[in-house]
Amino acid sequence: MASRSLNKALLIGNLTRDPELKYTPKGNAVCTFSIATNSTWKDSDGNVQEIAEFHNIVTWNKLAEICSQILKTGMKVYIEGEIRTRKWEKDGIQRNRTEIRADDMKILSPLPKNVESEMDGGKSDESMNSKEEDDTKAKKTVAEESEIDSIDDLPF
Repeated sequence: MASRSLNKALLIGNLTRDPELKYTPKGNAVCTFSIATNSTWKDSDGNVQEIAEFHNIVTWNKLAEICSQILKTGMKVYIEGEIRTRKWEKDGIQRNRTEIRADDMKILSPLPKNVESEMDGGKSDESMNSKEEDDTKAKKTVAEESEIDSIDDLPF
């Protein structure tokens, strides 16, 4: 019997670049962007040190489309997914890239007014009914179960 394992990444960070949306030859949406996370600590001399880590994020299908429409550089987001490493050869050189394949994204920054008005159809918060509020929340937080093509299907 195989032992159980877990591959789960939970990140809170800021987007370092705008998302880039592309489509696979089969027509599935794939969105890539990166976020930065920061850590601080005191060294042995008592000086505060800080380091930034940069994470490559990949989203698929509906979540990919939502990320490309709403997310912008500098926004704070929560990302949940699994760690994946792709390997390929280019010009005779073996390359690899570690990514987080996100299956959940939550926006932690306040949304710009233009994004909020697009999401609620130009209505004020007071005039939105319960169904519209639920639809708006669904656009901000997406966790979907979907068939995901292999990353090898990417045309780039």
